[in-house]
Amino acid sequence: MLGCIMLIATEASLFGYLIFSYLYLAVQQTTPWPPEGLPKLGLSSVNTAILVSSSVFAWLCERFVRRRRKRWAVASMGVAIVLGIIFVGIQLHEWHDHPYGMTSNLYGSLYFTITGFHLCHVVVGIVILALLAWWTALGYFDERRCAALTIGSLYWHFVDVVWLFIFTTLYLTPYWLR
Repeated sequence: MLGCIMLIATEASLFGYLIFSYLYLAVQQTTPWPPEGLPKLGLSSVNTAILVSSSVFAWLCERFVRRRRKRWAVASMGVAIVLGIIFVGIQLHEWHDHPYGMTSNLYGSLYFTITGFHLCHVVVGIVILALLAWWTALGYFDERRCAALTIGSLYWHFVDVVWLFIFTTLYLTPYWLR
C-alpha cells in the first residue's frame, strides 16, 4: 500500500507541475487564451461524469467483494472498465475535433501534453481494472484478502481526481481568465 501511495504522490507532483505550467503561461499571455476561443464544455462535461461514475463502480466492486457477492463485484468492475473505455473514446474524439494540434501554439502543446499524459494513466488504469476483474472472477479476493483490489482501485480513484483538476484547469479556467 505504501508503494502505491508513493507512486500516487510522485504522479500527483508531475500533474501539479504540468497544471502549474499551464496556469503560469496562461496568465503571462497578452493574447486571448486559448487562442482559438473558449473550450466547449458539453462533451467534456459528459466525459467527466463518465469517469467519475467509473470510480463509483470500482468502489462498489470492493464493497461487493467484502460482502462475498462475487458476481456483483465482477459486474461492477466490468462497468468501471467500460466507462473507462468510453472516456478514452470520447477523449480521442475531442483530440481529433480540436482546431489546433500539438505544435500549433503554446496552448495546443500544453493541452495535448496534459491530456495525453492523463490518457496514458487512464489506459494503464483500465488494464489494472481488467486484471482485478479477472482475479475477482477467479475468486482470488475475499473480505480478508483484497489488498490488490484496494490498491488498484486507489490508483483508479487517483486518476479520476486528477481529471477533475485537469478539467477545471483546461476547460473552466479559460472562462475565468477572460
